[in-house]
Amino acid sequence: MSFYINNTNPNRPGPMTGNPLNGICEKVMIETTKVFDACVSQTTETGIVLPVTGNNPENPAEPLTFVSAQNSVGEPTVVTDLVVDRIESSPNYANVSMTLSIPVTVTYRDANGVLGTAAGTITAVKRVMLFVPQPALTPVNITATAVFSSQIGTYNGNNVFTLTGCLQIMVKVTSVVDLLIPSYGYPVVPPCQAATESSVCQGLQDLPLYPTAAQATRI
Repeated sequence: MSFYINNTNPNRPGPMTGNPLNGICEKVMIETTKVFDACVSQTTETGIVLPVTGNNPENPAEPLTFVSAQNSVGEPTVVTDLVVDRIESSPNYANVSMTLSIPVTVTYRDANGVLGTAAGTITAVKRVMLFVPQPALTPVNITATAVFSSQIGTYNGNNVFTLTGCLQIMVKVTSVVDLLIPSYGYPVVPPCQAATESSVCQGLQDLPLYPTAAQATRI
């Protein structure tokens, strides 16, 4: 059993039925990342000159034949040269510019037909207009993520490729804030399987799953 398998308990995550206000029992303050604004773009980039290093396996037999290029798994997009230029006529909005460094893994075949990979970094400059809240004690962050994919490329020699590919960039304006939200209380978490009685677990069985507190009173 899980939240979604053979579980009809109403106190669980999932689609709402009936009156959505029914069951709200408290106001909960949570710390979370609030997104104030975001945008996404998709462009076709041509003529990208990409030097690569870290050939795997080492010392491939040249010339190399390009196969594909994709984002490097587990390596984030790095944002530098961030500039927020507020618009005088609309002070809550700003022209935001940044430089993105996007780690890319290139796949190729060498002259012997051996498949190999190498790493490089694509640099892109992004300029967008976004809603940016006024300065506060809690800082506002502007972040970006990028996805690059290419199936078109040529090898120039000396571990340098020229690529044509699709570049998708998402920019967000965020801040870590405390939010007061309506809550249905704690969910009822179903067991993964029937528990076997054991003296080792005695005492733990009486503990509640989540902490509880008496109704707070004002002082």
